[in-house]
Amino acid sequence: MKYPKRSQYKYAKSQYRVRNWPEYEAGLKKRGDLTVWLSDDALDAWRVPAEGKPGGQRTYSDVAIEAALTVLST
Repeated sequence: MKYPKRSQYKYAKSQYRVRNWPEYEAGLKKRGDLTVWLSDDALDAWRVPAEGKPGGQRTYSDVAIEAALTVLST
């Protein structure tokens, strides 16, 4: 089996070397950081009071659904 020459690759891989590891790792940690602020009213109304039998499906309030959709859309 013949391998293609480097010039035949559609996308040539560029070489990247990390020179400052502490800064690189701090950037990776910061990249996944997300802070969400919710009001006390939203936290109190997060779950609808339980109704029916135990073990039933969870029901969330409209406030909780709107908050989740807001985070997902940004």
